[in-house]
Amino acid sequence: MRVTLVQNAPKLNRSNIDYILGVVKEHTDSSDVIVFSELALSGYSLQDKLHEDAWHIHELNTLAELSMNVDIVVGAALKEGSLFRNAALYFHKGHLLSTHKKVHLPNYGMFEEARYFSAGDVFESFYVDDKKVSMLVCEDLWHESVHRDLQVENPDIIYALVASPARGFYENGLLIQEKWYRIIQNVARECNAKLIFVNRVGFEDGLGFWGGSCCVSADGVIHKQLELYKESIETLTI
Repeated sequence: MRVTLVQNAPKLNRSNIDYILGVVKEHTDSSDVIVFSELALSGYSLQDKLHEDAWHIHELNTLAELSMNVDIVVGAALKEGSLFRNAALYFHKGHLLSTHKKVHLPNYGMFEEARYFSAGDVFESFYVDDKKVSMLVCEDLWHESVHRDLQVENPDIIYALVASPARGFYENGLLIQEKWYRIIQNVARECNAKLIFVNRVGFEDGLGFWGGSCCVSADGVIHKQLELYKESIETLTI
């Protein structure tokens, strides 16, 4: 399977759709699935801009149409009636195959997601051809209960869509990167599943995002790591 990781710096407005459509069109022939980060369609620090910039699902029909030729995994702020969701979307064969609504919304320190978004309450898997797939969004993976849920689901592939700000700098590395890599390596081993981790880069509202997107094998080995802090698009065979 050819997986394209898109580690970019989304803007804090709806123009991200143009970038995403362009990437999909450019990489369709060389990819089986193209994966973007958390809130790639929206930008991260939306706050009250959610009322203007959140997407109704029918507004993303063009992505569904493009998925006739390549699967698309992308993060978006969705509007559902009076609620806003931080969601991961999986488009396949011309339609939206699955939606995961972020369950664990951080609301501490630099994070205020629970103030603006409504949490989901379900972790479930779905099939793409003969492979069982799970999707999670960022903070979801930091909870042991989610790890147990994933083990019950027993997926073949896990997509982790992330918007992780850089913090914990020290001379030889980045503490938050080390913590994230330990988590995703453990989850891959616990579930005996391949895990695709896509984290955004760029600066937004005082936050700097570190990237480091990668693919983790079922035995917990990181086979490819994209550069820190730089926009990058890489196609991997897993």
